[in-house]
Amino acid sequence: MITIKDVFEDYKQLNNIYDSTEMEALTLLVISEISKLSKASIKAFPERELSTEQSEVLKTILTRLQTGEPVQYILGETEFYGLPFKVSPSVLIPRPETEELVEWILSVCGGHFAQNSDQFEGAILDIGTGSGCIAISLKKNLPNANVSAVDISEPALQTAKDNAVLNQVEVHFVHSDILDWRAQDSKFNMYNLIVSNPPYVTPHDKQQMHTNVTDHEPHSALFVPENDPLLFYNAIADFALLKLPTKGLLFFEINENYGNQTVEMLQKKGFTDIVLKQDMSGRDRMIKAATI
Repeated sequence: MITIKDVFEDYKQLNNIYDSTEMEALTLLVISEISKLSKASIKAFPERELSTEQSEVLKTILTRLQTGEPVQYILGETEFYGLPFKVSPSVLIPRPETEELVEWILSVCGGHFAQNSDQFEGAILDIGTGSGCIAISLKKNLPNANVSAVDISEPALQTAKDNAVLNQVEVHFVHSDILDWRAQDSKFNMYNLIVSNPPYVTPHDKQQMHTNVTDHEPHSALFVPENDPLLFYNAIADFALLKLPTKGLLFFEINENYGNQTVEMLQKKGFTDIVLKQDMSGRDRMIKAATI
């Protein structure tokens, strides 16, 4: 029989892909998911034996991890803002910096729209929703809001719909290409708040990225042309000017290398009260702007 300690030893084969801290955290996560043991219990009892079936599953997962496949896709799920989300190669894996964007929006909704954020009754649109993590997290925390979400990918929208059911919230999903929204204007309404984490990775940025992202996550949700890094931001800003009322809010997650350029673009289009915000790592990562 294989022990928990043995699994940790086997998973050291991942040292050519992950650093020691990442490797240990990943191993702990996988063992916990497969054994249904708490992480504290796993750490406390490394000599605990695992069943033959569990051992075989852990070996299969190790083989897949060695190809660089993200563990979230292998397990089929992840956590975002304290909520469970199904994920597949049709959607980006939700990331911690996007949780910071959600937190920022919720703090603003509490102060900007109502004394109590739960009483916010405005309409919210999430553009490029992917797994639905932003839209669903906002709806969960702003139950009176009317939340919609749009994506060009039908498989992504199906995943997002599944996640809405999983988290017991009602979100209106729209299949549309935001770059061609004028041709599909009837699908959209007016909104009080628009948020987007659109594609923003350039070919140059790609060279700096881990292969477990570039080889496995959906390219349509990641990449933009080198000569037009603000492609989606321009389109969404133009959309927002027509779909937000006076003092409506626009939130973006951004490419840290284009923070100032994104601010300048929004200023030229007439947005006001523009705030460029850094994430916990000190990188330019989020922008808030308001319509006149």
